[in-house]
Amino acid sequence: MNFEKDHIDYQDPAVNYEAVLYLRVSDPKQVSRGNGLQSQETRAREYAKFNDIPVVQVFRDEGLSGSMRDRPEAQAMLRFLRKAKPGTRYVVIIDEISRLARDYRVHFDLREAIEEAGALLDSPTTNFKAIRSADSDFVEGIQALGAQHFRQKNAETARNRKWARLKAGYWPYTAPLGYKYQMTKEHGNLLVPNEPFASILKEAFEGFASGRFATQAEVKRFFERQPEFPGKIAGGYVRAQRVTDLLTHPIYAGYVVCEVLGVPLTKGQHKPLISLSTFEKIQERRSSVAIAPARQDINEDFPLRNFVTCADCGDPLRSCWSKGKYKRYAYYLCQNKVCESYGKSIRRDKIESEFVDLLSQLQPSPALFKIAKMMVDDAWSQFTHQATAVHKSLKREITALEKQIDGLLDRLVDASSPAAVRAYERKIESLEKQKFLKAEKLENDVLPVGGSSSILELCLRFLSSPCIIWKNGDLTLKKMVLRMAFSDRLAYHRIEGYRTPQPSVPFGFFEKIDQNLQMVRPRGLEPPRVAPQRPQRCASTSSATAARRVERAIYAAVPRL
Repeated sequence: MNFEKDHIDYQDPAVNYEAVLYLRVSDPKQVSRGNGLQSQETRAREYAKFNDIPVVQVFRDEGLSGSMRDRPEAQAMLRFLRKAKPGTRYVVIIDEISRLARDYRVHFDLREAIEEAGALLDSPTTNFKAIRSADSDFVEGIQALGAQHFRQKNAETARNRKWARLKAGYWPYTAPLGYKYQMTKEHGNLLVPNEPFASILKEAFEGFASGRFATQAEVKRFFERQPEFPGKIAGGYVRAQRVTDLLTHPIYAGYVVCEVLGVPLTKGQHKPLISLSTFEKIQERRSSVAIAPARQDINEDFPLRNFVTCADCGDPLRSCWSKGKYKRYAYYLCQNKVCESYGKSIRRDKIESEFVDLLSQLQPSPALFKIAKMMVDDAWSQFTHQATAVHKSLKREITALEKQIDGLLDRLVDASSPAAVRAYERKIESLEKQKFLKAEKLENDVLPVGGSSSILELCLRFLSSPCIIWKNGDLTLKKMVLRMAFSDRLAYHRIEGYRTPQPSVPFGFFEKIDQNLQMVRPRGLEPPRVAPQRPQRCASTSSATAARRVERAIYAAVPRL
C-alpha cells in the first residue's frame, strides 16, 4: 500500500508525534460480524506505521450514528488529547472522513475540538491540512456534505422500502415475539409462527379476551409461569409494559400498521395468531374493570375478596385474620374510612355460606334445565338455517363499505383544507377496520359439524352445577364461577346480607324461563274447546303435548338466543 502525504511533516525532530486511532461503525451487524472495526483499525495502523508514528490509544464507537455529536468514545478521545505530555503532539487517524461524522456541523465541531486540544487530524484517504485555509475548508466541507448526503439518502431509501413493504402487508422490522422470519419463494422474508412462543401468546390472548384472565396482571403472571418465555428480568418477572405492548400489537391479529411512516391498518401476508375480533375484544377488556381479578393477595382463605363490595360505599371488601385467645378467626370488612361500615367486620363463614345459598338459587332444576336444552337445540337448528342469509348480508355490507370508502377517497383527493383531510383520513381508517372485521367474520364464521350438544357440552355442564364446582373447586375454579355466574360484583350489607344480584346472561335466561313457567295456568296453556277431560290431560306435565305447549309459551315470552 502506497501512502503519499505531504501536508504534515512527521520527520520534524522537534515534535514527538503519537497516533490515536478513532474507529466507528453505525450498523450493529458490523459489530457482531467483527469486520467493520477490524478493517478500519488495520488500515489506520498501517498508515501510522508508514509514517513511523507509534499508536498509543484506540477509541471505538460501536453501533452509533455519525450524526451524533456526543458519542462516548469520541468524547473520551477528546479528554485524552487534552492531557498530552509536553513535547508530544497527538495525531488522530481515521480511516476516512465519514468515520469521524456523517453530518456537516458535527464534523467541523469535532474537527475544531481536536485542534483546540492541540492535536492534528489525518487519514489515509483524505488530505487534511495542518494549516487550514479557505480552499482546504471548502474541499473538506464538500466531502463532509457528501458524507451527510450519503447518510440521509440511505435513510430515505430505507424508509421508502419499509413503507412499500408495509403497504404490501409485510413487517420490515425485527420479528416480534412469537414470530420468526423464514425465506419463502413467493414472499421473500415472511413472518411465520415461532413455537413454543406462538402457542403461549395465543393462549394468553384468547384467555384475556374470554375472561379467563381478568386483568393484565394475570396475563403477566401467566407469562412468568412459562419457563420458555423470553425477556424476563431478575427474579423471573416480566415487565408490565411488555405485556401491554404484546396485547396492543395488531400484528398478532394478522395486520400491520406504522403511524411513523403513515401506514394505516393493513392486512398482513403472515399467518395471524388470533382473529381481529379477538384483538378488538382485548382492547375493550383493557379499558373495562374486572369483576373478579385474581390478585396476588387473594388466596384460598378468602375467595370472595375484591368481588363482594360494601353495600354502603361500593368499595370492595377486604379480608383479615384476627387472633383470638385459642385460635384465629377470619373476617371480611370495609376499609373505606368515610363509610359508616368502616372497620366493622363480617364473619367469613356467614358471608360465604350466604353466597352458597345465593349460588344455589341460580342453579336450575333438572326439569327446567331439560327444557332449556330443548330450546337451545331448537335455536341451534334455526341458526344453521340462517347462516347462508347472514353470509349474504355480510357480503352486501362489505360491498357498501367499499363504495363508501371509494367515495371518501375521491373527496380526499379534492380536499384542500388540512382539517378536512385529517377528518377524511380518520373516517376512512374507521371504515377500513369495519371492513376488515366483517371480512374476517365472513371468512371464519364456519358452522362446525354436529349439533349444539358437542359444542355447548362443557358450558351446559357448568350451568347445571355451579354450586358443586364452587364447593369442590380450587381458587382458580372459584374465580371462574364468579366471572361466569354474575355480570357484576355483589353488594353485601353487614346486617341485611346480599343485595339483588345481577346474574350473567345464561343464568338470567334460566330465571326468565322459570318466571314464565310459573305464569302457566294449572289447566294448560289453552282454554278447553271440546271435552272437559282434555284440560285434565294437559295438566299432567308428563304429557308430551303439554311439554310442547309449555315450550311454545316459553318461546313466546322469552327472547330468542
